[in-house]
Amino acid sequence: MDSKWIQSNPAIMIGKPVITGTRIPVELILEKFAAGETIEQLLEAYPRLTEEGIRAAFRFAAQALRAKS
Repeated sequence: MDSKWIQSNPAIMIGKPVITGTRIPVELILEKFAAGETIEQLLEAYPRLTEEGIRAAFRFAAQALRAKS
């Protein structure tokens, strides 16, 4: 896990992986992007996000899928 940008803590969002320093789950970022939102729209909607945090969410998802295959 990219611990600088992604964290999983049972006390935050029931342990779902979130962007560090926020309560924004990686899952939400992926769903919004899959629905057609752009990185710019995500940054506007969630001011605490950074582009690097969003990219870390994509890396995290890719690593998680790679680990399951």
